[in-house]
Amino acid sequence: MDDPRAGVAALTQSPPDDAVDVALAQSGDGTAFERLYRAHVARIHSLARRMTGPEHADELTQDVFVRAWEKLGTFRGASAFGTWLHRLAINLILSRRTRLGVDRQRFDGSAEVLDRQADRERAPELAIDFEMAIGRLPEGARHVFVLHDVEGYRHEEIGRLKGIAVGTSKAQLHRARMLLRGHLEPKTQERGRQ
Repeated sequence: MDDPRAGVAALTQSPPDDAVDVALAQSGDGTAFERLYRAHVARIHSLARRMTGPEHADELTQDVFVRAWEKLGTFRGASAFGTWLHRLAINLILSRRTRLGVDRQRFDGSAEVLDRQADRERAPELAIDFEMAIGRLPEGARHVFVLHDVEGYRHEEIGRLKGIAVGTSKAQLHRARMLLRGHLEPKTQERGRQ
């Protein structure tokens, strides 16, 4: 009879390291690169969707993996493959925003900024649509919010990535949080009254 602890141990083990697939893919093995793609596509797509909106996420995700295939020879293993891929994705997304027609906006201090943004349809059963609220943030505030609060970058790293001062990063993060709170609190209060 099988030991039941063996099944639990298998479930709690971390996923296999990408190193073998990276080495195989660097030598031209497309199947190994496909495994890397499958292991990381959800996170890259989520990042692209949050930073640019759902209308550009598929194209950007594809572009990130095409670039990763082209640049795979430059990966030296100093960090995890996922970290390298994530950094490559951030750089590509930030550099492509102009080509995608996403206007660069300066810090918008008005309280009505979320109300001026186009509203997207949402499922009626969802009282709070966090993804929609993130998508309605001004571009600068959205990028800083996603990079800091979702992806875990420090303000210094965000400043280098976006070419902005650390203080600007902090100000945009604060503004994003205030806009999100202002947008989400009324919906939370409505839900509490029902």
